[in-house]
Amino acid sequence: MTATIKLDIQYTTGLTLDWYQPQQEQLKGLIIAIHGGGWFQLDKAKDADVANWLVGQGYLVIVPNYRLAPEYHFPAPLQDMNALYEWLQQHAPQLPIAAIGASAGGNLAVELGLNYGLPVISLSGILDIAHWLTTHPAVVAKQKSAADTTTASAAINQSGANESFYKWFISNYLAADQAVAATPYQHVSSASGPMLLVNSMAEFVPMSGVARLSQCLIRSGVPAETIALAGSRHGKGYLDEVKANILLFLQRYLDRDQAK
Repeated sequence: MTATIKLDIQYTTGLTLDWYQPQQEQLKGLIIAIHGGGWFQLDKAKDADVANWLVGQGYLVIVPNYRLAPEYHFPAPLQDMNALYEWLQQHAPQLPIAAIGASAGGNLAVELGLNYGLPVISLSGILDIAHWLTTHPAVVAKQKSAADTTTASAAINQSGANESFYKWFISNYLAADQAVAATPYQHVSSASGPMLLVNSMAEFVPMSGVARLSQCLIRSGVPAETIALAGSRHGKGYLDEVKANILLFLQRYLDRDQAK
């Protein structure tokens, strides 16, 4: 499907988004696609592939940049997503909204779902923060070589568990005493949006985050769908395998809202 693409639209001071719109009159909804990168690297260009795929399914897709660590710490990216949501209320007010993200982008997508009741797809989202840090005091934080801007997202962090790197980029994102506030499942309520939570069982993002968040959602009466994949693939490394699940989820919780 041919799309109209508008790049680098400012949605708040110093931050821009890319706008991908199908050339069709009736849109199924609007999807915010949030890039990963441990809150410290990469940008919106990384999710052009996701945007083009979803545009082909009939969705308007918005891909934003957000402020990165270590210059900006939690909750700066969450504040940016709040500003984006407010901007969308003015510029696309008639469309139901969902969010999708991988890794750190999955974390931010989940936070949007918690704040605004949006349907959310999280691929290897960073979901277990406070509990993981408390139970891994002996792990020494260590940075990996930063990915350059030409590295395919699906090729990043595909080699399995790496507790030192996991601890490093979480610590890099947080200022002092912020771990509990930055842990999504601490903020679940009955007003949270339905979520599709996907993770590989042997990747560097622990499955514990999916388990804890889904349990909290279910206790609050919020639909939670989980997929645990074999192997160590991370985020968009398994995207093709779960595309059908994503579209079914959107059909249940986003397309339906448009008809209300």
